[in-house]
Amino acid sequence: MNGLYCETYFLSAAETNAEQEISLPLLTAKLIDIATAHANSLGIGNPSLGDIKAGWVLSRITIEMDQYPKVNEDYTISTWIETFNRHFSQRAFKISSPDGRVFGYARSVWMIMDTVTHTNVGLSNCNLPEDAILGTVPPIEKQTRHVPITLPGESSNTKGALSATHPVFEYKFKYCDLDFYRHVNTVRYVTLLMNRFSLREHDETFVRRLEISFLHEARYDMLTQLLRSDDEDSDLSSFLLRKAVDKEPLLFARVVRAKRVN
Repeated sequence: MNGLYCETYFLSAAETNAEQEISLPLLTAKLIDIATAHANSLGIGNPSLGDIKAGWVLSRITIEMDQYPKVNEDYTISTWIETFNRHFSQRAFKISSPDGRVFGYARSVWMIMDTVTHTNVGLSNCNLPEDAILGTVPPIEKQTRHVPITLPGESSNTKGALSATHPVFEYKFKYCDLDFYRHVNTVRYVTLLMNRFSLREHDETFVRRLEISFLHEARYDMLTQLLRSDDEDSDLSSFLLRKAVDKEPLLFARVVRAKRVN
């Protein structure tokens, strides 16, 4: 059956975070890797799109975890296509132990980008096998609606806009932040977000849910501003990454944390 694709990995000490579990940047990389492998096995991966100068890129990703694989443990990632239309493909993932214990799920939205113009070229060039779309909906919600975040003194015309609760963090993207397409790698965005939490916050809580919605590309030597707004009644942190020059939004993100149980 082409609809389900699985890989099992071993989590070494070199791959863990400070809490001796798989880090979110690494987990994100593994999700992208297995999505790529599945697409390649179906004959719709980047090698098949090279002739039209196009490739797959993420538009949105949501990861929701009850717990994370620990050091020296095996873990399995399964992936399948949830929906597929002319413009986007929605892909789901399950992260589990080899004995079937579920760690969490993820949902993602993908598009095919022209590697020259960096525009959406649609999915009309993909000829999927009949049994490739599994259609199973994972038991996590789709992304919530994201709203802008403003600094003191700034105004927004968007209803429900949030106010930043932390000082603005400026970051200029460099060479090691780039990927195959010469724009900023998804994993680097996740790393940037995770580094905005202190070691104590990571020790006391874990990321229960991560949502990222990509709006525009960030590129080499681009100076950006990361705005963070914490909800005073929960462990929810909302983020907006924008260009420092013209304030054009690059991505919205939400991080929901939960208390660790020792």
